[in-house]
Amino acid sequence: MRAAVRTEYGGPEVVDLVDLPEPTPGPGEILVRVHATTVNRTDCAYRSGHPWINKAVCGWPRPRVQVLGSEYAGVVAALGRGVEQYAVGDRVLGFVEGRAGAHAELVAVPVGSLVAPVPEGIEMAEAAAGMEGAHYAHACLRVTGIGRGDRALVHGATGGIGSAAVQLMRAEGVEVTAVCDRLPPDRPDLLTEIGAAHVVVQGRERVPASVGSGFDVVLDATGHLSFREALPLLRPGGTYVSSELGRGAQNLVLAAVGPLARAAGRRHARFPFPHADADLAAHLAGLMASGAYRPVVDRTYAFDDLREAYAYVDSGRKVGNVVVVMPPRS
Repeated sequence: MRAAVRTEYGGPEVVDLVDLPEPTPGPGEILVRVHATTVNRTDCAYRSGHPWINKAVCGWPRPRVQVLGSEYAGVVAALGRGVEQYAVGDRVLGFVEGRAGAHAELVAVPVGSLVAPVPEGIEMAEAAAGMEGAHYAHACLRVTGIGRGDRALVHGATGGIGSAAVQLMRAEGVEVTAVCDRLPPDRPDLLTEIGAAHVVVQGRERVPASVGSGFDVVLDATGHLSFREALPLLRPGGTYVSSELGRGAQNLVLAAVGPLARAAGRRHARFPFPHADADLAAHLAGLMASGAYRPVVDRTYAFDDLREAYAYVDSGRKVGNVVVVMPPRS
């Protein structure tokens, strides 16, 4: 099978398409023939080794896990021993953080991981973008306990995580103010279309005055808004949550003292350690099926142009998700 690998950390140029032996599904696994995958921030971090924690996951000083790719949609090609939830030919989508391997024609995944049937009416290219950003966004909702009637600010709302967070919050009855640095020229109403009650496009100021204040939750979806910058935006007792570790892993430190600050009724930080299992995958797929959540797709690339897809994501200009379509089988 063809697969995208890198044997050292670096830019898009370290990615090579090579032929590898086909994987075999182990007990409790399914083998998925990938129809579409994505290039996302998780993939870019695994490829580059930055921030440092990714080298702890992928190997030091060189990558131990060489096949890239964390998100996929495809068709079940084979079943491992003991698998009863799926049959050969079923359409599935999922996310394989920590073991990667989705930038390949075939990937073996545990049925208990973040994998679910593709909802009816959803094309593979859209389904492929359904899990990565949404499962991080869901972790932010879970750790903050935000719910109906609350007010939230999503900073970096046009990214993969941000655009998913806007939709997941809207589905929970949250009033969302979405902040972004630009809107796509061909979709100037994107954020209102996906559920934001208010949209603010920032200029030189990271947090324009027009954003307002008194939010129950401020979600930094891109790692560009610090806890200190978020403080004036939060109500007393409000929660800051970020999808990134922050400079010097400060968001982990702030989250460690967060329970004390929260008990005292003060503004505090939480860190969204995500969990990725089949129950969450079924929940997100159900939201997709109902129309409450649909991943935003920016561009689509052919698998042969994977380096170009990585370069585009590295540029920081993407809106939502970047999809990569595998070639049809010969």
